Amino acid sequence: MRRHLSGIGAGLAGPANVIMQLARPGVGYGVMNSRVHDGSAMLHPVKRARTTFTYIAVAMLGTEEERTAYRRAVNGQHAQVVSTAEEPVQYRAMDPRLQTWVAACLYYGTVDLIERMHGPLSDAEADALYAHCARFGTTLQMPASAWPADRTAFAAYWEEGVAEISIDEPVRRYLMALTSLENLHGPLRRLGPFNLFVTTGFLPPVFREAMGLPWSTADQARFDALMARLGRVERRLPRAVKNLPFTALLWDMRRRQRAGLPLV
Repeated sequence: MRRHLSGIGAGLAGPANVIMQLARPGVGYGVMNSRVHDGSAMLHPVKRARTTFTYIAVAMLGTEEERTAYRRAVNGQHAQVVSTAEEPVQYRAMDPRLQTWVAACLYYGTVDLIERMHGPLSDAEADALYAHCARFGTTLQMPASAWPADRTAFAAYWEEGVAEISIDEPVRRYLMALTSLENLHGPLRRLGPFNLFVTTGFLPPVFREAMGLPWSTADQARFDALMARLGRVERRLPRAVKNLPFTALLWDMRRRQRAGLPLV
């Protein structure tokens, strides 16, 4: 798995994956209206980024014991995320079906990122990666049996899931605020236009259209050239550098666990 973990790529592709996950109304409203304010990306963007990337690090590189510990910590947060009767969409963050969709988006994004930066995977690599990425869901509340049996079954699941996406105006505004980096302060906000461009590039067309984001042939050419350049740079990096910040966050999670500190 360490061959495929890209800190650079994950930082760039992450916002698009958030949009894909939240395009499922139950996930979108659950995140947007969550009453767990200390985990809010709008209110605490640094903490939310740390916990999200730590989750990916634990899911992909952690031991079974570490995954169990992190699942327990996340459960404590997710158990509080439940819709009220007044909300237009009913949701429950512990719903395994929603967790399966989140895991599917993370897997889709992982493969998409690898192939954009480094070219197609062989069938053997792709099959092994797919099997390993079930951990995106099983580190949460998804039972292993919910993960489609193979890549062919996943393709069918993905098509069915995409047919259920719906981004209404409140969720679209929330996602645009995140994508434009309105939750950040100072000079970092100036990266908003670049982040919007890269995020739009990583989105499959159906999600792009649901967000109302324009995209031209020239935009696609610029994006493809950027990904190719980044791929060339990354292939020259030592693996220890390429895997940052995931390995550093896994180390920090282990430190927190030893010290009895909160994991999320």
